[in-house]
Amino acid sequence: MVNNPTLISRSLRIEYFSTAWMAFEFAVGFSSGIAAGSILLIAFGMDSFLEIIAGSTLIWRLRKEANHASKEEIEKTERISSLIVGSVLLLLSVYVVSVSIYNLINHQVADTSIPGMLIAIASVILMPILTLKKRSLGKQINSEALIEDGMCNITCAYMAATVLVGVIVTALFGLWRIDSVAALVLVYFIATEGWESLQNGLKK
Repeated sequence: MVNNPTLISRSLRIEYFSTAWMAFEFAVGFSSGIAAGSILLIAFGMDSFLEIIAGSTLIWRLRKEANHASKEEIEKTERISSLIVGSVLLLLSVYVVSVSIYNLINHQVADTSIPGMLIAIASVILMPILTLKKRSLGKQINSEALIEDGMCNITCAYMAATVLVGVIVTALFGLWRIDSVAALVLVYFIATEGWESLQNGLKK
């Protein structure tokens, strides 16, 4: 582990911001989905809820290092963090598969809720930035858990993009299946990343 106070502080700040944003995203996405009867927006909100869990776990791990915990204690926390982040990614895979199959069976398309659309646009822009920062800081402080948490943000960005693409493509071309089919393709990558994260946690 690299106990650099500046890097740890920066990592904590980005994780605090990320988790706070996820709480806001969950509130807007889930409530918009309930109000509009959109399973896609509800799943988008639940994705954010799972990321709150992952983010809180990372904050716990980073605070351990910030408080100069022993190397053994930090490694134990890192292992638990990897296990939780990996579990979150696998749960996200289940959500994506469930939502996609539901959409295909019921011809469900992305909802046009204005609050839901705005939060989706913001997520598409913000999440890749958070991913890059988390991966960079994770490499610098040797935290696989922080790097893996970046994958949660990419998943969030993809789900947000799915909401937007579903509306646009359906409106322009009537191809309502495209968002669900693309989501099913991405599940392979999400599940693979989640499984690798679990393995990293188990082997330490």
